[in-house]
Amino acid sequence: MNRTDDVPALTPVFELAEVSFRYPGSAREVLRDVSLQVSGGALHAILGPNGSGKSTLLRVMLGELSAQRGSVAFDGRAVGEWPRRALARRTAFVPQAEPLAFPLSVRQLVEMGRYPHVGILGRPGREDESAIEGAMARAGVSELSERSIHNLSGGERQRARIARALAQEPTTLVLDEPTAALDLRYEMETFELMSELAQTPGFTVVVATHNLNLAARYASELVLLSGGQVRATGSPPSVLTHRTVEDVYGWPVAVSSHPGPGHDEGAPQVLPLSRP
Repeated sequence: MNRTDDVPALTPVFELAEVSFRYPGSAREVLRDVSLQVSGGALHAILGPNGSGKSTLLRVMLGELSAQRGSVAFDGRAVGEWPRRALARRTAFVPQAEPLAFPLSVRQLVEMGRYPHVGILGRPGREDESAIEGAMARAGVSELSERSIHNLSGGERQRARIARALAQEPTTLVLDEPTAALDLRYEMETFELMSELAQTPGFTVVVATHNLNLAARYASELVLLSGGQVRATGSPPSVLTHRTVEDVYGWPVAVSSHPGPGHDEGAPQVLPLSRP
């Protein structure tokens, strides 16, 4: 791993040491000797080509997959030692895709986020109702509460799934490719929302994404994976260099600075070039 800048150390939310993971029957390790610290109170973006291990890394961090080697800790405690319900009160996960077999309304979907607090058979109380309303408002889906999840656009459905995660009232939100197949507006709205959440005191956001340019504009810390290993980690300008991006993605690029105006002025922006 190549640490490319000097960032003051903060208390890590996730801490991985020499983690390796291989799926049953696979000839190769999806993650290999990954050491990583995710500091609290920021937006972190996990980047890398297809097959680099981004989704697997998120699931290992959350304890959904168990590493064959190495250690994974959340908030200073081995992730495997956390009771699942207790961990679900602290962390929420928005997966890349999920089947929804039943015709749920948006509100019913968001209510599912309260399961770690009330249980599957429990009845929501006043605090739960407040959390549900607050999550829908923050994700911008209050006006959609009675709509069927199946009748929403891709962007609206994604916001509803984020609202469900926020209803858990976590301190850490983890998202896997939340802007996949979304148009420009919904991509921007999703990153704006993640950035806003990360500015809440004590709140941490970790997102795996293919969008290098939006990650560079909104995340304070990037992790670049290549072949199941951490190639670089640090601030966007230190990670998304011309040489590193070309080496990892195997394609010629130009790297320029975002013109602004705004908080993202000067952020590196990657432009793929035609191959000579």
